[in-house]
Amino acid sequence: MADVIQHIGKNVKLGRNVRMWHFTYVGDNTEIGDDTKIGSLVHIDYGVKIGNRCKIEGSAYIPPLTVIGDDVFVGPGVIFTNDPYPLSPKMVGVKVMNGAIICAGSMLKAGVTIGKSAVVGFGSVVTKDVPPETVVFGNPAKPRMTLAEYLEKKRAWEEAK
Repeated sequence: MADVIQHIGKNVKLGRNVRMWHFTYVGDNTEIGDDTKIGSLVHIDYGVKIGNRCKIEGSAYIPPLTVIGDDVFVGPGVIFTNDPYPLSPKMVGVKVMNGAIICAGSMLKAGVTIGKSAVVGFGSVVTKDVPPETVVFGNPAKPRMTLAEYLEKKRAWEEAK
């Protein structure tokens, strides 16, 4: 079996049962909660806070000042940003509230908040705050349905033969 190569920075607080896969980077002064899973090639920069029971898929980038709540799903290739005017010394993080789902390939503008139990569809470019229990997608991401409508569509799809 191949060695798992990881870099874990200084003063990192890892909760119980945190699992990290190959080539994961975790920067200094980061906090990761209990039972969180982090996929291969994920870059979590310094000073990030990630809650409990999160799942962060491969190739995600999470920069400084990002705060992720509990029970959040971050799909593969999701890019968070923290510099609304690149090369400015002033940065602002993205906040992801509990239970949110951010699907593959989405990009999140510095300073936005993803509301509780909101869903960001794959490939979305999020330039504005996402209200709680709202499904957004597109470029730019716009509200498309409620969480209840999304869950009904999901249920129907899962039950279909």
